[in-house]
Amino acid sequence: MSLSLEIIRNLLIKENLLKEFISVQGWHLDTPEEFVFKKLSYDSRQTDAETLFFCKGLNFKEEYLTSAVSNGLAYYVAEQPYESSATGIIVTDIRKAMAILAMAFYDYPQNQLQVIGYTGTKGKTTAAYFAKAILDHTTHNKTALLSTMNTTLDGKTYFKSQLTTPESLDLYKMMAEAVKNGMTHLVMEVSSQAYKTQRVYGLTLDVGIFLNISPDHISPIEHPTFDDYFYCKRQLILNSKTVVLNHESDYFDLLQETAALANIPTITFETDYEVKSVPIGHHGFRLVNHHGELAIEADYEIQLAGDFNQENAASAIIATALTGASIEDAQKGLKDARVPGRMDQLITKNGTSVYVDYAHNYLSLKTLLEFAKKEHPAGRVIVVLGSPGNKALSRRHDFGQVLSKACDVVFLTADDPAFEDPQKIAEEINAAITNPALEVHYEMDRPEAIKKALAASTSNDSVVIAGKGVDPYQKINGVDVPYEGDYAVVKRLIKE
Repeated sequence: MSLSLEIIRNLLIKENLLKEFISVQGWHLDTPEEFVFKKLSYDSRQTDAETLFFCKGLNFKEEYLTSAVSNGLAYYVAEQPYESSATGIIVTDIRKAMAILAMAFYDYPQNQLQVIGYTGTKGKTTAAYFAKAILDHTTHNKTALLSTMNTTLDGKTYFKSQLTTPESLDLYKMMAEAVKNGMTHLVMEVSSQAYKTQRVYGLTLDVGIFLNISPDHISPIEHPTFDDYFYCKRQLILNSKTVVLNHESDYFDLLQETAALANIPTITFETDYEVKSVPIGHHGFRLVNHHGELAIEADYEIQLAGDFNQENAASAIIATALTGASIEDAQKGLKDARVPGRMDQLITKNGTSVYVDYAHNYLSLKTLLEFAKKEHPAGRVIVVLGSPGNKALSRRHDFGQVLSKACDVVFLTADDPAFEDPQKIAEEINAAITNPALEVHYEMDRPEAIKKALAASTSNDSVVIAGKGVDPYQKINGVDVPYEGDYAVVKRLIKE
């Protein structure tokens, strides 16, 4: 992999991103010399004489550039010039420049992959896993996955994801590795932050799926308003060759209008194709074709409970059919699909149903608690829940509202408190609870909170452990502190 200075200049000019080159020779628009870069990096510790270094981020410090220069760095990209012996490539938008140059450096790997991208407030990970499971049959396990939880670039070896959608330099490096590994398809989650911070600038998806929308990720360091969050989410529609929409989503008319205005072909489930539950296997459903062009009407079976997961499966059937999957591929893939930390059900010795799920925002929690009440109408819904620190601050109020309507007993606990006091976070959730009949307990030791919830349950009740799923750590004071994982905790407690 390499990228010449001349190509960089041409790409930046084409995108109207280049301001000037600044070197000891002065300020110019022409390249100061011929130069070929063998590495790209935004980490000063990973630089040398052949690296193009990107000065990006709100926390960037000039000393990082100085450190890189001491490693032999000759060129940097930034939105402002710095006092440095290195030549500055000054641009109008550092993040757009990163994305454009990264895809060129890695030889546009997206062009050698069928790329399916998911966005939505809830269900992205489950639907993405469903799509990969289907395509594994279509491609003989040549499908890569980038999800909130895990990443695989060879179709079988998984590692923990750092971000839902990686930084652009990492994203295209991963895509290139997937191509090198013989992958033909990529299923990825595309977050609102990925569009807000231009991580996927210039990337066109073969199929984009917009599952749903509800307020989330609203905080000083994420999205200032729901409008900003929703606008960023909608960029997926404008950057897809074909888009799949959920007719049941809030603001569906705006989603449809966005696609129509840009002349993006659209397929809608719950109108073009309708999901109907049928008594097949564990959780069977029929996808009925009303007036769609895809030959996908058939009966399907999934392992996960809930009508919402049938909708996730329907989106995966449609998306994968657009990229080559058959009905048989979808039937086989969905029947065997497992999604770690999503709707994992366990039964206690006294017969209580326990649901472990990653539900971590208003819409996902509301859907989960409504499901629990529907499945166990004679019992109480007992919840173990926290909210993350230093981000998505609106969730605390949202959780209080959901708990007020759909919960009988709640044990408020820690969930990635970061640099905040988990007790304070729990108290903020409680402050938003408006149902005086709701029984509220505080227990900041998460395994102990789970233990108390199980002990309080009877056979008619359901216990919902929300937020972490199988996550093996708690984020505390900037450190990933090892954690057993909610599923493992419940399994251990049931055996005791």
